Parts: sequence; C-alpha cells; structure tokens
Amino acid sequence: MDENKIFFALFVSYNRHYSAMKFLRFLGFFSAAVLAVSCNDTNYFYAEIPVNSAVDAPPVSGQFQKNVLIEDYTGTWCGNCTRVSWGIERVLDVTDRAVVVAIHNGNDPYHFDDYMPLKNLISPAHDLELPQARLNRVINWIDPDTNTQDVVNLTSNNCGLGIAMSSTVANNMIDLDVSVKFAQNFSNLKLVVYVLEDNLVHPQINYATYYGGVHRILDFEHDHVLRASLTHVLGNPISGTDFDQTVTTSFSVPVPADIANAENMSFVAIVTDAGNNALNSRSAYPNQTQSFQENP
Repeated sequence: MDENKIFFALFVSYNRHYSAMKFLRFLGFFSAAVLAVSCNDTNYFYAEIPVNSAVDAPPVSGQFQKNVLIEDYTGTWCGNCTRVSWGIERVLDVTDRAVVVAIHNGNDPYHFDDYMPLKNLISPAHDLELPQARLNRVINWIDPDTNTQDVVNLTSNNCGLGIAMSSTVANNMIDLDVSVKFAQNFSNLKLVVYVLEDNLVHPQINYATYYGGVHRILDFEHDHVLRASLTHVLGNPISGTDFDQTVTTSFSVPVPADIANAENMSFVAIVTDAGNNALNSRSAYPNQTQSFQENP
C-alpha cells in the first residue's frame, strides 16, 4: 500500500473536524510513532507501544511475557526459612512465570561467597535477618508461606523486554549466550547471569509445621541454589538497549567448582534497571536453546 495514500486518508478524515494546522501537528506525532509501514494491505509495524504490565492485561503483539523473580535468602541452619521454601513450592504449583534463586549464607554447605552486595541491597547497616524473600529484587514478600497472590500479581503478558538463552555444556565447559530483545527504549540497564544447582540433599532445621513438622529434616532437597555468578552479582551494564534491538552477551567458562553435579545445573538471567529492580528474568537448563517469550 502507498504510504502517501495512507496519510492522505488520515488527512481527509481528520480535517473534517480539525484545522489543517492541528492536522500537521497530529501528522508530526503520527510520523514519529510509526517506525515502518509494510507494502501489503494488512501488516503494519509500529514503533514502541506503551506497556500495560497488569497481571490481567491482554497480550500485546511484539511485547514479551513478564516473569517474576523470587530471591530466597536462606540457610540450612535457619528453622523459619522453611516457610519461604514452602511458599515457593505453592507458587510453582500455580504459575510457570516464577524464576527462583536460593541464596544461602552463614554456616551452610551452600554458602554463596559473594553474598555481601546482595545483602547490602536489603540491609546495608545491619545483619540480614532470615527468613528473607524478595520479589523482583526490591519488594519484600510478606507472609511467603500463605501469600502466593503478591507473586502472581507481578507476572504479566506484557513486558518491554524479553530474554532468551542458548547453551552448550560439554567437557566441563559452559558456553552460554544470553540475548535480550527490546520492545521499548531503555537506558541504564544491567544484566545478571547466575549458575544454580538443584537436587542438593542436606539436613534442614525446621521450626514450622510444614514438611510434617519435623524439627530436623534429614533428607531435605535444596533447589535453585545459587552457586556462581557469571557477572557482577548486581549486574553488568548493557548497551544498545533501544526499541527493536537485540543484545547478546556470551560466556565461555568452566563449570563452577562448587557444582556437585553438572546435570543438575541451571542458568538464570535477570535484567535490572538503575535502581536494581528486576524488569524481567528467565531460567534455562544446559544444552537448551530458547526462543523469546514474545507475543505473536
């Protein structure tokens, strides 16, 4: 379709009610919003559209599924931390849009050495009291054992950026590509990439009534355990974060020494803003090639 015909039709319709001067102002706005117009009669490709990230908002073509990040600050010694693990299990029962990271600290076999920058986000002047659960890195998850709705409410059909990962794990090496695609213009973003491990069995102290109310659960399975960060734990700056751009960051590193079984590894990618708010996140397994969670 001829672009001139499109604009002329708009002029005729608009000028029935408004002056030519107002139409010229409208046309300038319209031209700035239109990135391109295809040459067939049905398909038009427009520049960025405002994102409605409400949990019940209908999906918008070209935008991305929004996942919620749950960071569980925990320890095998922490008797009340089972409230959070129980709540996470309930969340995963009702949504597949939750990305979980368990950050162990203290006298714990899974203690994460680079814990302090994360701790200082929450409690810079004092020790971090556990249990502690954060949503999208900056939101305190209140009553995690009984409150799944606050987590679900942070998911959406629409987000201004999407994440896809592709990896190969062989001969004790990880080759991982993390791609971020943008449906909006962004600035001052950071990328966080973690290596996690599942199926770690170790006794867990339990003060809650969950898990049978057993005080010391001998065969407790610890999942989503943070083992290494391939970036700074608070993220590395991302450049090229403009509408319709895709940025890929590649890693080629040995399997972290802390990993007990590489078959139980997974990866998490998080994109945060300048205030460390997680805008979107995603998890992936080794030797998996993901497509973007993009709305058709």
